[in-house]
Amino acid sequence: GVYRDHETLEAIEYYFKAPEDVSNRLVIVVDPMLATGNSSIASIEKLKERGAHNIRFLCLLAAPEGIRNFQAAHPDVPIFTASIDSHLNENGYIVPGLGDAGDRMYGTK
Repeated sequence: GVYRDHETLEAIEYYFKAPEDVSNRLVIVVDPMLATGNSSIASIEKLKERGAHNIRFLCLLAAPEGIRNFQAAHPDVPIFTASIDSHLNENGYIVPGLGDAGDRMYGTK
């Protein structure tokens, strides 16, 4: 589990658990949105540290900036998304986007 700090836009890890044989599995990382890419990049790094190498990334919505950042960090991990929106705003949110998916799902705002 990773979320991004609203002020710094950096990834904050709050939970990690992976099977011992993760290196022998297909791993699908799911995130509602790929905005800056910081949390997704951090998640993939953690999985690779544990030995995962057959990884896919799945999101509903992405921003071009996030795709570029993600591909620069993990060119070996394909991205699957339903849609690519226009850009990120000054706060790191996708435009037009959906709002903050974490806040919507967990009622934290």
